[in-house]
This record gives sequence, structure tokens and C-alpha cells, in this order.
Amino acid sequence: MSAKKIRTPSMLQSLLPIVVLIILLTLNVKYFRDDTLSGANQIALILAAAVAGVIAMTLGYRWMFIRERVIKGIGTAMPAILILFLIGSLAGTWMISGVVPMLIYYGLEILHPKIFLFAAVVICAVVSISTGSSWSTVATIGVALLGIGKALGFNEAMIAGAIISGAYFGDKMSPLSDTTNLAPAVAGTDLFTHVRYMVITTAPSLIITMLIFLVIGFTIDLDTVTTNADAVQAAIKAKFNVTPLLLIVPAMLIYIIVKKVPPLPSLLAGTLLGAIFAIIFQPHILEEVAGTGGSFVKEAYIAVTKTMFGSVAVTTGDITVDELLKTRGMAGMLNTVWLIICAMVFGGIMEACGMLKTITGKLMKFVHNAGTLVGSTVATCLFFNVTASDQYLAIVVPGRMYAKKFRDMGFKPELLSRTLEDSGTVTSVLVPWNTCGATQSSVLGVSTWAYAPYCFFNIISPFMSVFIASINYKIRRYTPEELARVQDEADVADRELLAQEES
Repeated sequence: MSAKKIRTPSMLQSLLPIVVLIILLTLNVKYFRDDTLSGANQIALILAAAVAGVIAMTLGYRWMFIRERVIKGIGTAMPAILILFLIGSLAGTWMISGVVPMLIYYGLEILHPKIFLFAAVVICAVVSISTGSSWSTVATIGVALLGIGKALGFNEAMIAGAIISGAYFGDKMSPLSDTTNLAPAVAGTDLFTHVRYMVITTAPSLIITMLIFLVIGFTIDLDTVTTNADAVQAAIKAKFNVTPLLLIVPAMLIYIIVKKVPPLPSLLAGTLLGAIFAIIFQPHILEEVAGTGGSFVKEAYIAVTKTMFGSVAVTTGDITVDELLKTRGMAGMLNTVWLIICAMVFGGIMEACGMLKTITGKLMKFVHNAGTLVGSTVATCLFFNVTASDQYLAIVVPGRMYAKKFRDMGFKPELLSRTLEDSGTVTSVLVPWNTCGATQSSVLGVSTWAYAPYCFFNIISPFMSVFIASINYKIRRYTPEELARVQDEADVADRELLAQEES
């Protein structure tokens, strides 16, 4: 492919695929309602990607180049896809083992309805800080809290918003989190400087979030709570062997993750622990799920395997409780995987052919001070979460784009790294076709469109980032001597990189 034949996309050409996508997604919401993830949104992404591909080829890009970049984009999503499959299996074995029912049972005794949403934020924040993973937190403690909240009579979208708010606070602030390590690496600062500096915007965002959920808890009408809670506990107690010994499973998983074992083996270990405890504590549930008769070994093998790969429903006779005891296994994640792959196709073409760069480049014209610079960075991260459909790209690409601008204006790199987290990390879960939004929607069984308005922490964070920068509160700047030294070092690094590329 000759570089001379390649033309830079215009603003109109760059925006056209996005306009097509927005129109199609709007039609999907209108006509398919809550069933958009079953294929409608996937087709919308493919059609928008096709428009982007045609434009790319008119600009001089060859099909083989476009295809390779698409495949590369899908490859970056593979870790998320594999994690998603294992989360499906883990949810299944934790259900038939009685772990999730046990957490719901004891949670109904401990959590008062008035403070439930507030407590859900705090619990998920603590677990996520400990593990460094919002995904693991939502898939384990989050699923149990969703069951508790529904039994208490809360709207499931509201519960999901509280769970996600707490989980993403912990993910953002934990030194164990991949995004918390990625953002300072891209910006050029160290991990703990980055974490300390994030407190300035993150603490107010969390406090406001918890106050909102406290107000909701004390004002919402839940007259039938006690009756519902008692009925749910009775149904669970009658069906499962409820014992505190089942707490060993989540405790072991948290310990494994804290010891920095990678996500895939950690989740697999949690899945297998759930299967072992199901065999020990819930043999009658395994017999019911298998439904084949014969030896216990046969029934246990069939039940555990079936739960890991497919849909399973444990019946108690109480319709409300039965809704809490359904799992979908790996197969239940296939629509989400399909969505992620289609999103990567669209994002891969848009990024490879320079369309995203053309759009974000226009934002540079509005940068004049700390507030507008941070605002432009936030807008760019949001844009990449919507178009590239991956939170890592929403951190890495804007981080590279704006690093020189932050440096030239005299701002230290922790301002950039904090902004990347305040926007790129936390808003990814608000986009239905983003890997994070698609995953959490699938795990919790709640539409992204439904829970997004209640993710107060995720919504407040980018606005707080811009506000703090606009009032120049604790904005760290280089001294003239430091700035001269940093720019000299950057110039040397740029020359070395250019030499490597030419060679």
C-alpha cells in the first residue's frame, strides 16, 4: 500500500459512519425495545462499519489492510471475551452451590432497606478496591446484592446503578486494577502519585453518589419489604442448605485475586470451587438440575457441566425467588460476545483509517487553559468509548494524543492520567456496545439503557474532573526549570523513536 495514495478523511467523511450508527441504534430502541442486544445492535454496528469501510477504500486504503486492522481490534477484545465466558460459568456454579442464595439470605437479615443502596455502593467499593476488578465484583458480590435488592422491592436498574457505582470507584482507585496502572503509564507518571491525585476528584464524586442513594433509600416507598424478605428467606432456606461455610468460596476468590493471580485462572478457580461446594452441600440441587436418575457421580457431572455452559433454573415454588435463581452459563454470554466483536469491527476501521483522529483533532482548537484542556480530553475519552467500544483504547489513544499538549502547557502528567480515569475508565460501562457496558448488562441481566441513569458515580466523575480543573484547584504545574528539562527529555525520546521507525 503506497502512502502517496492515502488521503486524510474529512470531517464529513469521518462523521458519516457515526451518524449512520446513531440513526440505526435509535431505530433499534424504537422498534426492538428491550431486545436490542439479541442482534439489532450488532447489525447496526456492522452496517456502520461497512459505511466506514467504503469511505476508507475511497481514501485509498486496501481491503487487506482494513481487514488486518479489524482482526487486530478483535484480538484486543479476546481477554474480555474469555473473562465473560468464565463469569457465566462462575455465576452458574455459585448458584447451584448455594453461595449466591446464602449471600441473599444473610444479606436480607443484615441490610436494612433504608440504607441498602448506600450499603451496596460501599460493599462493592471495598471489594473492588481489594480485588482491583469491577468485573469480578459485579459478577460475584454484585449478583448477590441484585438478588437482595429485588427481594427488598427495589427497581433492578437502581440496584445495578448502585453496584456499578461502587465497583467502578474501587476499580479506579485500586493499585491492583489494570486501568489504574495503564493510565499513569500512558501519561508518564508513577502509580501512587496517580492514585493520590485522583482522590481530589474521586472522593467528592463518591460522596455525592452515596448521599443520592441515601436520599433515595429514605424517601422510596417500600411498605411490603418485611413480608417479601421473610418469604424469600423462607423459600431459600427450604430449598438450599444455607450455612456460613459457603462464605469460604467468595473469600477464597478474593484472596486469590488479591494475590495478583490473573483474572482468567482466578475466575476458573472460583468456578471450580463453586462446583466442589455444590457437590458437598447441595447434592439434592444437583439431582434436580441433572434430572436423569442413575448414580450420584453421573448426576453431579451432568448438573455441574450443564450449569457451567447453559441455562439453569432452580424452582422453589415462589415465582419471585425463582427469578433470582436463574443462571445462563457460558451460552448466555454469546449475544454479548457477538456485540463486542461487531463493536471491534466498527472501532477498528474508524481508528485504522484516521477517522477518529480527524474528529478528535478538531477539539484541540478549543484548548486554552486547564479547564478546556481537561474538558477536551474528557470529551475525547467519551468519544472513544462510544466509537472504539473499548475502555483501554479510550485511555491509551487520548493519552498519547494529549500528552504533548499537557506538557507544552506546563501541566504535570498526573493531571492527564487522572482525567483519563475520570472519563475513559468510568464511562465505558454506560455504553451498551462497549465491552464494559455489554458485559455488565449481561452479567446483571439489566439493560445498559435502564441502569445508566442510576450510575451516579460514573456520570458525576467526568463533570467533577472538568469542574475541578476549571476552578484551578490543586492543578499541578511544572516550574520553568522542570518544564525545560522535561521537554528536552521528550525531544530526545521523539528523535530516538523517529530513528527506530526510519530504520
